[in-house]
Amino acid sequence: MLNAVLIIDKPAGFTSHDVVNRLRRITGERSIGHLGTLDPMATGVLPMVIGRYTRLAQFFTDARKTYEGEIRLGFATTTYDAEGDPVAPAGETSAEGEATAASGEVPKQPARDLLTPGVPAKTLPARPLPTLDELRAYLPKLTGRILQRPPDFSAKKIKGVPAYKLARREQPVELQPVEVEVHRFELTSMEGDLVHFIAEVSAGTYVRSLAHDLGQALGCGAHLATLRRTASGEFSIADAITIEKLADYTEKLKQSLRLAPVVSTLSESTLSDFANEQAVPGEVNGNVADSPSPLTSARTSAPLATPPGDQTGAPAANAQEPSSPYLHPRRILASMPSVTVTLEVAAAIRNGRPVNLPDFSTAPLVKVFANRDLLLAVAQRIAGTLFQPKVVLYGSNEPLPD
Repeated sequence: MLNAVLIIDKPAGFTSHDVVNRLRRITGERSIGHLGTLDPMATGVLPMVIGRYTRLAQFFTDARKTYEGEIRLGFATTTYDAEGDPVAPAGETSAEGEATAASGEVPKQPARDLLTPGVPAKTLPARPLPTLDELRAYLPKLTGRILQRPPDFSAKKIKGVPAYKLARREQPVELQPVEVEVHRFELTSMEGDLVHFIAEVSAGTYVRSLAHDLGQALGCGAHLATLRRTASGEFSIADAITIEKLADYTEKLKQSLRLAPVVSTLSESTLSDFANEQAVPGEVNGNVADSPSPLTSARTSAPLATPPGDQTGAPAANAQEPSSPYLHPRRILASMPSVTVTLEVAAAIRNGRPVNLPDFSTAPLVKVFANRDLLLAVAQRIAGTLFQPKVVLYGSNEPLPD
């Protein structure tokens, strides 16, 4: 079994579930989940949990997200982004005299069709656009803790039915505003009807709703034109790999394993190793409270075996050592302290029993390692140094990896 955290740079046009399916085919691992949905039009950071690490998903649910992208001014859309149909403000008609949203009808061509180079956008009437300063002046009302109504075309459920299914059937969508937090919403530049932005938001925030609400407030209409997630919690775009590069890495790794059968499984050769420079951890009663930042670099190489000479006797060139795309267990849940325990304590944790862990902190949760590389559990503080296992990755009846 492959147990890992992987950061995918999601391409446009893929749903998050599409990415899960592609990874299942590439890795051969069925147990895969993602940490935070990205809309199909969006690109960027999509953290994936694989194998036993899917049990850790609960610890990532509140992660902040950082985005950059473009807002197109001039008209809103049904979906609040470029995938939807254009919607004129109530009471207006299009240049061809089509009925507007006030009568319950909207133009049927997608907003993206209005943007074809060289083709005039005649579907909706032109209206004066606000200046960048006017847009920025309204941002304080969309920053901080705000009430935000999710888009009709969203996965929010109404009596068990996703809102987007009701919207597609043109049935009423009754979604209540929810409180979200916008930590940062900055408009960096404006060119024509496109405004570039950077936003840092809490989990559950719809960036396309921010774009829509900005256009509604200023009376010009607006929708999200492009979106790229650059960070999700502790993971950034620097950690990410494309699906194509992951497939290439996996194929080279499998080839190496076929040439070096001493390493028998994919999972034993995927995780990147520690950087050599580490602080010496402190030890108490055989248990080790590890240094807060044991890794000095984001990623190091996972060596592949050197192929033997071919059948003619000529020596083969050394295999290149590509950087592993899988994050080392010490790099994930970076805000939690970690402790490496003795075999006796590890056995108690695997049986779900409370143990004393000298983690030298007041953190409510701690990562428990059986050795340098093997994440065994996440434990929760009960009192003092007494911890109860909260998530155990290897139970007492399961063999530990070598």
